[in-house]
Amino acid sequence: MSEIIDSTDLSKFIMVGDRVLVKPKSPQEKTHSGLYLPPGVQEKEKIQYGYVVKVGPGYPIPAIQEENEPWKNRTDEVKYVPLQPKEGDVAVYLLNNSFEIEFNKVKYVIILHSAILMLIRDPGLFE
Repeated sequence: MSEIIDSTDLSKFIMVGDRVLVKPKSPQEKTHSGLYLPPGVQEKEKIQYGYVVKVGPGYPIPAIQEENEPWKNRTDEVKYVPLQPKEGDVAVYLLNNSFEIEFNKVKYVIILHSAILMLIRDPGLFE
C-alpha cells in the first residue's frame, strides 16, 4: 500500500533525520535466460535497487556545553553526523524497512539509512 501525496514540487520535500528518499529502478521484465516475468515478481524481492533522490541531514548529536569556558558563544543548534548517500547514487536496500509513497504518479520509497546495504556512485551515470 502506498500513500499518495498531493504537492506541486519535489524540491519542497525535506527528509528528516536518517531517512532517504529513493526512486526504485524499473523492474526487469525478463530473466537472463530470456523468460518473461509476470508483473509483481520484482516487488516481492527482499532486496531492491533505486536512485537516491533526497537525503536527510543525518544522525543528530547533542551540543557539547563547556561549563568552564564562559567566553565561548553558546548555541542550541543541533549538529548532525552526515549520511553516506548522495543524490544520484544507486542504492541497494532492504524492502522490509521501507515505506512507499506516490508523487505525480511516480512511486518513491522512504527508507532508513540502516536499510541501505550498498551504494553505487558513478558521476558519469546520468551523462
